[in-house]
Amino acid sequence: MGGMSNPLDTVFAALADPTRRQILSMLLEDDMAVTDVAEPFEMSLAAISKHLAILGRAGLITQERRGRVKWCKLEPDALRDASIWMQSFGQFEAVNLDAFERFLATELDDAD
Repeated sequence: MGGMSNPLDTVFAALADPTRRQILSMLLEDDMAVTDVAEPFEMSLAAISKHLAILGRAGLITQERRGRVKWCKLEPDALRDASIWMQSFGQFEAVNLDAFERFLATELDDAD
């Protein structure tokens, strides 16, 4: 991930990992201490910290120290560009195969 210059690439690369997606889902509820983020996962705190760093570089979360505890906060605006990009594919309506079949039948009948 180190050489990515396009922010959209960085966001999608961060979202590609199921652990990171689960972390983002957890942070939808509220800010969480890093140790609380790590708890449901069967991996080391160091491994979770690497996931959090990737999410941070993508701008999807921020981390701040409050006293002795490091907290994670979701940054939902970071998903805006990715969401806009994905919505551009929603402009095409799903093809109604029954209507398309009727259209073809009509066209073929008219051709005879």
